Amino acid sequence: MDFSLLLQDIPTLLVVILGVPVVLAAYIVGGEYLVRRLPDKNRPQVRPWIWVGPALILVAAYLLIPAILTAIQSLESNNVDVLDPGTWGTNFVGFKNFARQFADFPTGGAWVAIRNNVIFWLIFYTIFTLIFGLILAVLFDRVKYEQFVKSLIFMPMAISSVALGLIWDFMYEYQPPGEPQTGTMNALVTTLFHHDPVSWLQDQWPGESFNLLNNLALIGAATWGITGFAMVILSAALKGIPGELLEAARVDGAGEITVFRRVILPLMMPTIVVVGTTLVIFALKAFDVVYVMTSGNYNTDVLAYRMYNQLYLASNSGGASAVAIILLVAVVPVLIFNLRQFRAVEARR
Repeated sequence: MDFSLLLQDIPTLLVVILGVPVVLAAYIVGGEYLVRRLPDKNRPQVRPWIWVGPALILVAAYLLIPAILTAIQSLESNNVDVLDPGTWGTNFVGFKNFARQFADFPTGGAWVAIRNNVIFWLIFYTIFTLIFGLILAVLFDRVKYEQFVKSLIFMPMAISSVALGLIWDFMYEYQPPGEPQTGTMNALVTTLFHHDPVSWLQDQWPGESFNLLNNLALIGAATWGITGFAMVILSAALKGIPGELLEAARVDGAGEITVFRRVILPLMMPTIVVVGTTLVIFALKAFDVVYVMTSGNYNTDVLAYRMYNQLYLASNSGGASAVAIILLVAVVPVLIFNLRQFRAVEARR
């Protein structure tokens, strides 16, 4: 070990360990000192801004300003440095970057990614995750082994999406007919159903114009990883339902299916909507699983991967920024709706 390099890092380490808490404490003490010197009527208006000020600065630095710069770059050609204000507008191309993304309607450009995000990921990913999460939350509610089983179901959330993609890449492993199938899915297909092995990640059934099979394979892998999240949130909502309501329904002669349909489901619906809209945002931002398992090939491209592809592989920063704005425009309405649902849920409490 090179101790000289370690000694060189000690000042930086001390600044991080000691300097950050000192600056934070100085800000808090100094802010309160300044607030107390204000007239009494002005203190309630000023004090909240003292506390939320650092958060607003961080949000502006890491979210708002980059979003504005991305919007500017989406309207300019590739050789513009958005960090240099002197270059802004010198290579203005307007909406040409967006036009190029939508040029090959309906089978090329960004249309494939939009179709996969909107039709496949947004619909199937959200529905599958909600259904499985709700079923598991109800089935394992208040049983003796509830904690153990739910821990197992939640466990995939502890691994990264890259590791998840690698695991399911092995699960979908394909060998030619007649060869031993090393992939779990094809082993089941050939053994139980006596069918030829399926190339899950390459086959574009029912056709290249509407490739469903390989996209569903990717969605299935992603659903496996996120179902634990939906199950935990829905299980918490289920446990918040008063037991007296369920018992009263059963005393009135309602069966378990009727109790679920008429009592449990309506009371859980606000939480289901919140979880569903959160999953919609996850679906629109899908990237890791596609990147690891197919790299967007075989018509499995999605918007987030197309943005990465445009920026790092095609060196098209303007096109990548255009895709980022398209993705932002798609996510923001869902995010606003989700925030309103959170407020509605809190208001009911």
